[in-house]
Amino acid sequence: MQADLVIVANRLPVDRVTLPDGTLGWRRSPGGLVTALEPVLRANDGVWIGWPGGTESDLEPFADDGLRLLPLPMSEEEIRGHYEGFSNATLWPLYHDVVAKPEFHREWWDEYRHVNRRFAEAAAEVAAPGATVWVQDYQLQLVPQQLRELRPDLRIGFYLHIPFPPTELFQQLPWRRQILEGLLGADLVGFQLPGAAQNFIRLVRQRVGHKTHRDTVDLPDGRRVRAAAFPISIDFEGFEKLAHDPGVNHRAAEIREQLGNPRKIFLGVDRLDYTKGIFARLRAYGELVRDAHLDVDDAIFVQVAVPSRERVEQYRMLRDDIDRLVGRLNGDLGKIGRPAISYLHSSYPREEMAALYRAADIMVITPYRDGMNLVAKEYVACRYSDDGALVLSEFAGAADELRQAWLVNPYDLNGMKAALLEAYKADGRELARRMRAMRRTVSANDVRHWADTFLADLAGRNGLSQPD
Repeated sequence: MQADLVIVANRLPVDRVTLPDGTLGWRRSPGGLVTALEPVLRANDGVWIGWPGGTESDLEPFADDGLRLLPLPMSEEEIRGHYEGFSNATLWPLYHDVVAKPEFHREWWDEYRHVNRRFAEAAAEVAAPGATVWVQDYQLQLVPQQLRELRPDLRIGFYLHIPFPPTELFQQLPWRRQILEGLLGADLVGFQLPGAAQNFIRLVRQRVGHKTHRDTVDLPDGRRVRAAAFPISIDFEGFEKLAHDPGVNHRAAEIREQLGNPRKIFLGVDRLDYTKGIFARLRAYGELVRDAHLDVDDAIFVQVAVPSRERVEQYRMLRDDIDRLVGRLNGDLGKIGRPAISYLHSSYPREEMAALYRAADIMVITPYRDGMNLVAKEYVACRYSDDGALVLSEFAGAADELRQAWLVNPYDLNGMKAALLEAYKADGRELARRMRAMRRTVSANDVRHWADTFLADLAGRNGLSQPD
């Protein structure tokens, strides 16, 4: 199995499922990354390397709907140390402004290095001479350097989907230099925002001592590494098409009816994660109802919290806190058949999400820190009538592009309450003006534009084919 393009990601673009006949099979993951990379993978007969999500060790390379996939299994020990430990209890909180306290354990670091080495070796084995390898996200930051040592002929790109922290926070990491050197194995290092790329360049200059100039790093071996922003996006066309689907719109009307046909529906959709600001958002909404600015006969807040990392203690505690808050708010403020909050701890297919986006009048996205937040863009894509309001944290990467949203500081509860009320009271003309501008932005900068721009920058010097 040789390929001119290799995608290396923590997860495969398919999930293991039990089929109706009881056998195990695969189902395509709903993520935008697959949508973006599928055309270019097909054009280059590429291969995607990733963890299938379990501990099965006997999986062979296989094809799914024409995509060549190479599963890389992990043992229970590797999952605990590399994935749950170093990736999600060390790097994740550190890179998200230390919203939770990161844990630094040498054993986790050893597993992280070990698993990154396995990914690098797998990529080195399947990459054709002079191939392009695109490494994805924070779980695999050592792969670029490890891969370059094994295969110096390759063109290597790396993209970080989450924020990259400022110097003061990153320096807490005991293995800060090793991570920076790992990333410098790439020819192009991509970030969501220009500020993240600047943080990286500054840290390389201060901590590794290489010469830097604007967005480039000059290495002693003569290589030049570029760090730049490539804001990720969504499949705008796909979501808009879904939003027009009669079945989706019927379901949207059904959702409104099931909620008692309130005048306005507020909606939050997040992974259940402490960075997402769910607790503060619901508290702010509860205070608006308590103080009679909103009434449960007229408005309801629907919060979808997608289960996440449920084996990690901090996530279990967060779920308990939100369960208690929702129970208290509904007990104190709700009426029979009219809760203040409709809370759903579950994940839903794309069609159901599109129906929720169509049903909701006000989308509320208030993370303390987020690399981008694609839910904001998905909501905008589904509002083809140029209606609906978006209340968005200024600390989400999407706020850089969606300037017409009601931007809020999620740490400022009174400011958040004021923005929720403004969005609630806004007239149709104001909503249309804001939504039209946001739709133009997301439409012009969709996920294919993101992938094409990154790969064109990376591949301009090695002849990678672009899809027609």
